[in-house]
Amino acid sequence: MSNTRPGGPGLPQVRRLATAVPGPASDAWAARKDAAVPRGVGTTLPAYVSAAGGGVLTDVDGNSLIDFGSGIAVTTVGNSAPRVVEAVREQLELFTHTCFMVTPYDGYVQVAEALNALTPGEHDKRTALFNTGAEAVENAVKIARAHTRRQAVVAFEHGYHGRTNLTMALTAKSMPYKSGFGPFAPEVYRAPLSYPFRDGGLDGATAAAHAIDVIEKQVGAENLAALVIEPIQGEGGFIVPAPGFLPALAEWSRAHGVVFVADEVQSGFARTGRMFACEHEGVVPDLIVTAKGIAGGLPLAAVTGRAEIMDAPHVGGLGGTYGGNPLACAAALAVIETIEEERLLDRALEIGKTMTERLTSLKERDGRVGEVRGRGAMIAVELVREGSLEPDAQLAKNVAAAAHAQGLVVLTCGTYGNVLRFLPPLSIPDALLHEGLDILDAVFAKLR
Repeated sequence: MSNTRPGGPGLPQVRRLATAVPGPASDAWAARKDAAVPRGVGTTLPAYVSAAGGGVLTDVDGNSLIDFGSGIAVTTVGNSAPRVVEAVREQLELFTHTCFMVTPYDGYVQVAEALNALTPGEHDKRTALFNTGAEAVENAVKIARAHTRRQAVVAFEHGYHGRTNLTMALTAKSMPYKSGFGPFAPEVYRAPLSYPFRDGGLDGATAAAHAIDVIEKQVGAENLAALVIEPIQGEGGFIVPAPGFLPALAEWSRAHGVVFVADEVQSGFARTGRMFACEHEGVVPDLIVTAKGIAGGLPLAAVTGRAEIMDAPHVGGLGGTYGGNPLACAAALAVIETIEEERLLDRALEIGKTMTERLTSLKERDGRVGEVRGRGAMIAVELVREGSLEPDAQLAKNVAAAAHAQGLVVLTCGTYGNVLRFLPPLSIPDALLHEGLDILDAVFAKLR
């Protein structure tokens, strides 16, 4: 590929600060944004991007920023990845839309076939395509209700599942996702999660037994259509449940005819070093929800699952005008090819090893780092008041702001707002990865 391309991997893979971050040109765009876009649409770092690729984002002021965010786990294979660009360009020249429900096309079917093959389990599967993670989660609930003829749905503490009415009900955190937007969809219940850092290191089997006891007493298995859970919590703080927690819930669900739904929107598509995070414990969901990293930046989401469950809704009961858009389908097939050809599962594990070692070293020197956790290239640190478990959201905010000023894009998350999460693209060069971690070391030292 030519290095003269304005974006993509042809960008120089260096951090460069030509101005303050954000700079004057970005500030001008921010002012225009304030005059044109409602205040409810916030921005983490108002540095307006002009090109991106590899491990960098360049902005309109000529700054080149190290990307530890991947657009919230979307550009996992890299921004403007060559195979994705070429596949979308070829499809763009053929047609952009017909609506699969009107006149179908082969790209949709090929993506469904690929997901049926890639997702855990050897059983007969079907896949339906949608636009966003929230839309896919909502459809998973519809499918589960149609299959079971039950209404209740259980989600978990710290969970995040989207911003539509039903998925806001499933989401645990009020601000900023739910506050002031109710009333929410009924028949949604919440169960306790395994959170080893904050539940005293409760083992997975015991934590699952506690959750199941709550579900059986407060909902009743006979009323429950679906149990919806992220194998690794995303917005909730990259919480990795204790080993055995997920398998125990999946086993209980199977025994009681409850549809076990794995929300892999943020953790799927090679992010954790496996294609899907539930594979780390051999969990086979009844339905698995994917989005974000599925199509390299184009809007696409999917629900994949057991054929007998997926086929429960009546003809015409699933769909949407843009679901499985042909450009997004072409991108998804190219993403899968990129993951396989470039051995990105291995790359995710390499990135995770580097980040975990460096951040663990930081934790040993700095008592404000309460825990380092995650899998693969989905790593986080939870920040606390030194010598305690008290969440320190202000420190997380200050570290992120200082990192941004130094040209490193990092994100915060967590129910308490005290978690720094790191989601570098798997295309990031080692030199940039280490430089980003060096910046974090320096920021923590400065903020003592």
